[in-house]
Amino acid sequence: MKIKKFTFNPFSENTFIVYDDTKECIIIDPGCYENNERKELEKYISDNNLKPIMLINTHCHIDHVFGNQFVCKRWGLDLQINKLDLDILKNNVELAQLYGFENYEISPMPKKFLNENDKINFGNSTLTIILTPGHSPGHISLYSSKEKIIISGDVLFNNGIGRTDLPGGNYDTLIKSIKEKLLVLEDETIVFCGHGPSTTIRKEKLNNPFLS
Repeated sequence: MKIKKFTFNPFSENTFIVYDDTKECIIIDPGCYENNERKELEKYISDNNLKPIMLINTHCHIDHVFGNQFVCKRWGLDLQINKLDLDILKNNVELAQLYGFENYEISPMPKKFLNENDKINFGNSTLTIILTPGHSPGHISLYSSKEKIIISGDVLFNNGIGRTDLPGGNYDTLIKSIKEKLLVLEDETIVFCGHGPSTTIRKEKLNNPFLS
């Protein structure tokens, strides 16, 4: 399994393409807002002969969904999220106006909802959905025990945790998600975060000041 990270938009959000030797891929949290960012995403997929088969949002805050409309149109995909984040997705139209994102393309609504323990299959690979609320009500993470990786969105960061002062956030719920869903994974598990550099479960157990 291979993971390509892009950092997009004014919020420095991490977008991921996950694929394997079959060239089938999934696109996670497309934050591409500017045309040059969309072209960068498209070029990587084209240059590597990838075939996008799925679009997933770990959560629906605006910085993670800027490119939903583009991805859905360009590759004919349907959006998949957890249902508890649907209101956040809908509210992004108003939020875009508030922040001055005049070129925000309204995200399509999801046609399928993802729940705890659902399997995401692409090529010869599988990711498992882990429900990790706290940063948002329906936040999900995508985990592979075989590859020892987790794409954690805005739950756990390198030496930090996700914000809980946004609509739908809850500090106690976030800490519970991290301790009961993420820190129980193998220490070597690589955490691909929604912002900033990657980390490992072991490193966050030892050093994260929010988890002592």
